[in-house]
Amino acid sequence: MLNYRGETEEIGRKGLVGKIKSFFAQEYFKNHIIVCLLILSSISNLAIWIILKIFVKPVDYPIILHYNVYFGVDVTGNWKNVWIFPMIGIIIFVINLFLSIYFYNKERIASYVLLLAAWMIQLSLIVASLGVILINY
Repeated sequence: MLNYRGETEEIGRKGLVGKIKSFFAQEYFKNHIIVCLLILSSISNLAIWIILKIFVKPVDYPIILHYNVYFGVDVTGNWKNVWIFPMIGIIIFVINLFLSIYFYNKERIASYVLLLAAWMIQLSLIVASLGVILINY
């Protein structure tokens, strides 16, 4: 199919695919520490989604979203609010990923720390999700 310039649309698609391939061909994605931390963070976030999908069931009454040892139950809400945990994880992961890519050539340690922090946050969100499940179900 021809576009208004007389070129085929497939050229545009190949251009996008080529840009994506060149993005992932950077030295950043060849670093073993970076790849390991990216995989661990992704698997951890996926685990949150799976755990919540398996254990959280729709209910008509409010559920406990946060429990504090000192004050007891301090946050309740709709059962759909538990999906905030994995969304927060994705947002933090993406922000730290882009900051890590930005700092990689300037300061590699900063890139490692950002991705390690993203993974630790994912692990903390797994604990928070398990806490919500244990308290409510």
